[in-house]
Amino acid sequence: MFEVRQKPEMVERALLVRFYFDPRDADESESLLEELGELVRTLDIEVVESVLARSREMHKKLLCGTGKAAEVAELAKAHECDVIVIDNGLAPSQQREWEKLADCCVIDREEVILDIFAKRARTKEARLQVDLARMQYALPRLARMWGHLDRETAGSGGDGGGGTSRGMGEKQIEVDRRLAHMTIDRAKRELELVRKQRKTQRKERERFETPHAAIVGYTNAGKSTLLNRLSGADVMAKDMLFATLDTTTRRIELPDGQPLLLTDTVGFIRNLPHRLVEAFKATLEEAVLADFLIHVLDATSPEVATFHDTTLEVLKELGAEDKPVVVVLNKTDLIDDPERLADLRRRFPEAIVAAAATGAGMEDLLKACCVQLAARVRRKTYRIPQQRADLVSLLHREAKVLSTEYENDDIIVGAVVPAAIAGRLEGFALTHP
Repeated sequence: MFEVRQKPEMVERALLVRFYFDPRDADESESLLEELGELVRTLDIEVVESVLARSREMHKKLLCGTGKAAEVAELAKAHECDVIVIDNGLAPSQQREWEKLADCCVIDREEVILDIFAKRARTKEARLQVDLARMQYALPRLARMWGHLDRETAGSGGDGGGGTSRGMGEKQIEVDRRLAHMTIDRAKRELELVRKQRKTQRKERERFETPHAAIVGYTNAGKSTLLNRLSGADVMAKDMLFATLDTTTRRIELPDGQPLLLTDTVGFIRNLPHRLVEAFKATLEEAVLADFLIHVLDATSPEVATFHDTTLEVLKELGAEDKPVVVVLNKTDLIDDPERLADLRRRFPEAIVAAAATGAGMEDLLKACCVQLAARVRRKTYRIPQQRADLVSLLHREAKVLSTEYENDDIIVGAVVPAAIAGRLEGFALTHP
């Protein structure tokens, strides 16, 4: 894959920085800086210090003034850091200026998230999506990759100052840009092919009319743990940001006998790079196409309301804001303060109080899923001639068969039947709702 640039092979010690420009943003900026620390530690990089700095105005060259930037650079040197991570987004020119000033690798929040995604992606689709996002991020940063050519040959004699070597560098940049564009186009074509394959699979799924719910929420809210609890799946579920990026779909049976497909989606996060939202549209479209959403909230987080709003904003961007939603307050087993729990109940009155790790609240959640799909099922009894074994097979495959009896040449079948197939069996029905 085409890389952003040459990086130190082992980045071990990081100084984190976030600048804010309005005093009213201080609290949120502090929270975002803490979150950046979690992201960086996810890459197994030690955070030696975090700096929250206010600048009176945003400067074009370094975001902050040169004096403040020099202080940050000196602090990084004093701590022997090999990378400075700036939570604010950096333009390519700003990134270059910071690296000249600090004489070390300087990256921003977006590059951290891209690196995490590159490490976590497992399926072909997820890897393609990450590669595409990384290449799009890399494209405007190509120039600094070839700076070493100028440095190596600019001082060589005989050509009046190395003008030819700079030309060679410029030519190589153009070659590299062309190769990058070709690689991006190829990744887009491959991704489109994967999307078509997914569309075919989805049509196959829709052909059987199986209802579908997408589990959404802020990263680390416990979505994978919830899927594991409900389905018995073995999805990676760790206490870290973006523990898994690949969607996993499992089929479960609801208490009313109706089947339900559950999909665990990639977690949302504040300031998620827009190019990643675009690159992950194929993954997140599960939320758009689902019959309803299960929105998982981490009840232990002091910023649960902010995370709730962030998820809704991303869903709106995806065009899924009008979907029916079942809200789950997860991890309530970790809350000891009854007042805290009471406040959460007031703030989210319709939410199901649950703890996926222990199984608490799962029955209530399954009942809520039944309510969402109540219009889809009917309880029926059918008298089916034995020569119509195809209809009996249909019931066993797409409904919940409650009883089977044989009477003369007929099969008497009691079942909870999805509305989607009820019409095909109506002529054999003995009882009606």
